[in-house]
Amino acid sequence: MLAGAVCVALGLVAAGAHAASADLARWQHQAQAVTITRDDWGIAHVHGKTDADAVFGMAYTQAEDDFPRVETNYLNALGWLAQAEGEQAIWSDLRQQLWIDPLQLQRLYAQSPAWLRELMNAWADGLNYYLATHPDVHPRVITHFEPWMALSFSEGSIGGDIERVSLKDLQAFYGKAGDTVAFADTPSSWVEPTGSNGIAIAPKLSADGHALLLINPHTSFFFRSELQMSSDAGLDAYGAVTWGQFFIYQGFNPHIGWMHTSTTADVVDEFAETIVRDGSTLSYRYGGALRPVHARDIRVAYRKSDGSMGTRTFTTYATHHGPVVREADGKWIATALMNKPMEALEQSWLRTKANDFASFMKIAELKANSSNNTIYADDQGHIAYLHPQFIPKRDNRFDYTKPVDGSDPATDWQGLLPLDQGPHLLDPPNGWIMNTNNWPYSAAGAYSPKRADYPRYMDSVGENPRGLHALRVLGDRREFTLASLIDAAFDSYLPAFARQIPILVADYDALSATDPLKSKLAGPIGLLRHWDFRWGIASMPTSLAVFWGDTLWDKVDKSDVSESLSVYDIMAERAGAKARLGALAEAADRLERDFGSWGVPWGEVNRYQRLNGDLVQPFDDSKPSIPVPFTSSRWGSLASFGAHRWPGTRRYYGTSGNSFVAVVEFGDKVQARAITAGGESGHPASPHFNDEAERYTTGHLRKVYFWPDDLQGHIERVYQPGG
Repeated sequence: MLAGAVCVALGLVAAGAHAASADLARWQHQAQAVTITRDDWGIAHVHGKTDADAVFGMAYTQAEDDFPRVETNYLNALGWLAQAEGEQAIWSDLRQQLWIDPLQLQRLYAQSPAWLRELMNAWADGLNYYLATHPDVHPRVITHFEPWMALSFSEGSIGGDIERVSLKDLQAFYGKAGDTVAFADTPSSWVEPTGSNGIAIAPKLSADGHALLLINPHTSFFFRSELQMSSDAGLDAYGAVTWGQFFIYQGFNPHIGWMHTSTTADVVDEFAETIVRDGSTLSYRYGGALRPVHARDIRVAYRKSDGSMGTRTFTTYATHHGPVVREADGKWIATALMNKPMEALEQSWLRTKANDFASFMKIAELKANSSNNTIYADDQGHIAYLHPQFIPKRDNRFDYTKPVDGSDPATDWQGLLPLDQGPHLLDPPNGWIMNTNNWPYSAAGAYSPKRADYPRYMDSVGENPRGLHALRVLGDRREFTLASLIDAAFDSYLPAFARQIPILVADYDALSATDPLKSKLAGPIGLLRHWDFRWGIASMPTSLAVFWGDTLWDKVDKSDVSESLSVYDIMAERAGAKARLGALAEAADRLERDFGSWGVPWGEVNRYQRLNGDLVQPFDDSKPSIPVPFTSSRWGSLASFGAHRWPGTRRYYGTSGNSFVAVVEFGDKVQARAITAGGESGHPASPHFNDEAERYTTGHLRKVYFWPDDLQGHIERVYQPGG
């Protein structure tokens, strides 16, 4: 028996070795069809004979640049993060697995069109070839990538729809006594508003008669790589790629450009389910009948503190509306959201190969983009705005910003809206389109879609300070160039403070001469009174205003907002003079304590620092850093830098905001300028780890080497995968 078992084992080992050898030979063969050209910024320009070859090569180059971020994105997407990071990630994994089921993804892979399977195969092969040729790289969990895994992460946003589900509430519902994982409350002022800016300029407003596009995503730093991928089959796209994905998420090709901004449309809804228990049987009311609650066991593996693996099994529940994620007022809350992995991956890829507006819109008919608006421009002079293509049709009587009654069939989604029934624009007469994660009703000034023409679920946020800033910057301006569009993207005005500071000054002026704050705040108020509301490295009012604004924000954000007032409205209208002036006193005291004076240049406070390649960056006041002039987008800065103090620091260090910035001109030959936060490589020893940092902080965008003649004289290395 033992000898037989040994023979079987040896046979399996031999078979495995033969399969591995065959895979390696196949990868080596495909690598011969790929050329990687690294420019003098370390950016990869990947060319393949076929689209699949280009995908193989770009997956390989992404792994070269930052394999830990590639792997981590898929640990998140697959719900496997706890296998690397331990018990604290169990709840994010459970949340992901409520919607992402590997068996279902494998079935979808098998059903995918042949061309898409080829791309998924090439993607997995490129990553596996990298691991095979880099034995010194040790994945935390995924030692072999399977093609179907690409379907788990098919839409490139930072924070997909699933992340709308509260982990704290999920733990409260599915957890057990003794669970120790806690979710710390982060000060509201430390949370940078997510989203992006997009601006399209029509030819009639440009100096050279060409359409222009600003691509300005606001994400966590180092979240995307910058690269070009092309093939003999007609692919030629450049832009930002979310680590591990095989399509250009925000970018351009020779004919069109596309920019995605996080939408304010309501596309994720909660349904309050009335649960009926009959012994061990669970049902929920729907209309005049009871329906069975669907139960499914989910096993979440996690790494224990001693390095061994453990498993938690959760019995999860769902109704026809979606998985149950929490309980409120005696009802179970089920969440409905888009879950179309195959169509989303198709749409994400195919739009990179569109060559005009008609073909772009044909691809949009897949209706697999739920979380983003799109700003579009092309070489035929068209500019356009698209609301998300996945918009469920709903009964406008109900307020879907709150849980609706799941027992009432009238609250159900009623299919998807046709594209022309959502807010949209094509070539508006004013000649520009913008979106800053604000509502669509100011996207083209007076020529914007009209709020009254659409159901209320088309927007759930309203206007924001960046939107007001964009309207001010664009206005009636003409003669746009790449340079002036960059200037607009980095305009230093802060409209939120332009509203708030005069109110604060009036509060101070109304104080009696005997009030202790009259003398204490005389200097700070004097500094703010004549401020032009513009950021700058040398600006002392910016430091004082931001410290004051952050202090007041944290106080009022916890106040009653039942009247649907924004935090800005509460600061200006409800907070009261005592709170506003008290926050200024606290801010001045903090500046004096940390920097020795309440009059401190903003660049002394606000810094960019990248010390190592860790996924979670450390910060240290004693180590080198670079001053950053722009502020959080919270105050209306179009150029965003989300920064705050960290344990052990006095200075503010940024971790999110402007990440990839590009301006594109669609002339006879497309041309562009761009910048990526830090640099292209995640390896501290690489010259491209931080070589773009100073340009990033000053908005000094570099030339994009899109065409072969652009690359001449700027080539650092030409090689093939594995070489």
